[in-house]
Amino acid sequence: MPAASSFPALPLVTIVALCHNHASFIAEALDSVAAQTYSNLEVWLVDDASTDGSQALLRQYADQHPDWHLLLLPENVGNCRAFNQAFFQSRGAFVIDFATDDVLLPERVARQVAFLQQQGPRCGMAYHDCALIDAQGRYLRNYYQRDAAGRIVKPVPASGEVFAEVLRRYFICTPSMMMRRETLLELGGYDETLAYEDFDFWVRASRNWEFHFQDELLTRRRRLAQSMSSRAYRPGDPYVASTIRTCRRALALCQTSDERAALATRLRWELRQAVRFRHRAEAWQLYDLLAQTGSVTLQDKALSVLSKLLK
Repeated sequence: MPAASSFPALPLVTIVALCHNHASFIAEALDSVAAQTYSNLEVWLVDDASTDGSQALLRQYADQHPDWHLLLLPENVGNCRAFNQAFFQSRGAFVIDFATDDVLLPERVARQVAFLQQQGPRCGMAYHDCALIDAQGRYLRNYYQRDAAGRIVKPVPASGEVFAEVLRRYFICTPSMMMRRETLLELGGYDETLAYEDFDFWVRASRNWEFHFQDELLTRRRRLAQSMSSRAYRPGDPYVASTIRTCRRALALCQTSDERAALATRLRWELRQAVRFRHRAEAWQLYDLLAQTGSVTLQDKALSVLSKLLK
């Protein structure tokens, strides 16, 4: 048997555990981090100015785990900036952006590190299936619909170059991501001018890096009534401006007519939502971007006329 020193060292994995008013879920979330079978972990507990007692709970976990890092932000700065403040102090070769209302299954890190390494150095991010749960932790469904034999019904663009698919539709379950450190560094971390991070990360990272899908269920994602998706285009939606900015950035990154057509598919959907919820200014911006893709239809033109009638 070879000496222990001859075995390759496990790469360090950073888990940035982001909290904002997650007091009801912190214990389950952080217990799932502590229960990981993977040993070489660097954990950052980051609280984005919670007001519900979360900070006291995070202090308790930091006391119980002296090797974990605790970062309590004095004012709310949003997910992107809060994540970056921990990321740029971290050292992990691979990084997980972990919301403290979700749950990691015990083999999550170990299985995902092994998978990501198998894909080679151009794999900038790996992702997998999640079990969706409600506020009480009850199972709702899997993120990817499966048939009776457990096979995913709608094919996932699992391997390699997925830039066009990222533009066309949402297909990645965000809490399942493990990102390569070099990928995040190349992007300068998350864009702190945006209200949310995942769409922009997918667009910018997939231009130069491969994404790979791992057909396993390794995370439980909590669906809450106040989630981002439930607020999209409703009054006070803080995310729509970031979506438009990311779409504008995506257009600049497009290199082929197929990629521009893929972006047009997304813009067309966003335009319909803007008109549906009477966002006149946003509808105009989205139609202008759609026109720049060269894929405007008669229906799109009709929507642009309708948007001008909105109050």
